[in-house]
Amino acid sequence: MQDLIVVYIAYIIAAGSPGPSNMAIMNVAMSQGRRPALALAAGVITMSTCWGLIAVTGISTLLVRYAHALLFLKIAGGVYLLWLAWRAARSAAAADAPARELTRPSTNFGGLYRRGILMHLGNPKAVLAWVAIMSLGLKPGASPEMAVTAFGGCVLLGITIFAGYALLFSTAPMVRGYARARRWIEASLAVFFAGAGSRLLFST
Repeated sequence: MQDLIVVYIAYIIAAGSPGPSNMAIMNVAMSQGRRPALALAAGVITMSTCWGLIAVTGISTLLVRYAHALLFLKIAGGVYLLWLAWRAARSAAAADAPARELTRPSTNFGGLYRRGILMHLGNPKAVLAWVAIMSLGLKPGASPEMAVTAFGGCVLLGITIFAGYALLFSTAPMVRGYARARRWIEASLAVFFAGAGSRLLFST
């Protein structure tokens, strides 16, 4: 039980701390609403679960052993984050529409779901975080039940955290705050994504 508690606390800190995925979910929630943000969060949760399966089944050792796999993920993730930075910067530079024109366009939920998958797929730190977290609880000789409990608990926590971001930041006060500070928020996201993408690329 103590090992499981350590695993769960470590996962909450890793998944709940601000990162590209959480920042994107927050932005979509404030700018497009709850359902689009949940669609994006579902993509992040799906890919996070896949990374967890890779870590808990031991396939992660192949990624750690073969540096080329991680190098490819870093390059792909860095380029994708820079693309998100460009989109955010372009949105920040656009003039605010008159209040009567501030209507939300039709949302492509499938596109947002794929965006969540791609964002987390291009983040090699996600699988490394899973490896580190699982190693805290899965000591040598750990039973399969222990592995399933640790993995399943982290998946449930991930659903709670990522969906929680979508629900919290789609509330009326957050939406009103976004409307007042849209350009500053988009500019901050552009800087954040550009920094995260550059860091991935130059860390190769």
